Amino acid sequence: MTNANRHVQASGIEVYFNKAVAFLTRHGISLMGTRILAVRGRTSGKWRTAPINLLTLDGTRYLVAPRGHTHWVRNIRVSGEGELRLGRKVEPITVTELPDADKLPMLRAYLKRWGWEVGRFFDNLPKNPTDEQLLDAAPGIPVFRIN
Repeated sequence: MTNANRHVQASGIEVYFNKAVAFLTRHGISLMGTRILAVRGRTSGKWRTAPINLLTLDGTRYLVAPRGHTHWVRNIRVSGEGELRLGRKVEPITVTELPDADKLPMLRAYLKRWGWEVGRFFDNLPKNPTDEQLLDAAPGIPVFRIN
C-alpha cells in the first residue's frame, strides 16, 4: 500500500478504546483535546462521526488523520465542512486540506503531543523523525486546516 492510499483500520483493543473516548467526548469530557468530528457521508448524506484529536498550533486548529485516508477524510474532502462536537456543544466548521509540503509543523506537533497514542500507526517513522522522513510520510497523513 502506498502512502497515497494508506488506511489503518482499528483492531482489537483499539476499537474499545475509541468507543470509550467517543463516549466520554459525547458526554462533554475531552481527553487531551478530543472532539467528535461529524461529517455527512459522501453518498448517503447521513451524519458519520469519529473521535479525533484536535490540534491547535500557533492559534490555528487542524484535523490530522493519523490512520490515513479514512472514511471521515474522504467525506470531508467532498463536503469541505462538518461539525466538532463536545458534549452538547456543536461547532460548525469548514476546512481546507493542506498540501504535503505544508504539513511538517503540524505533523511534528501532532506526533509530539499524541505520539504515545498514534505512534504505532507509523511503523517506518522513528520517535524523532527528520524533516525528510516526515515529508516521505506526509502523503499518507491527511491534514486539514479549520477555517
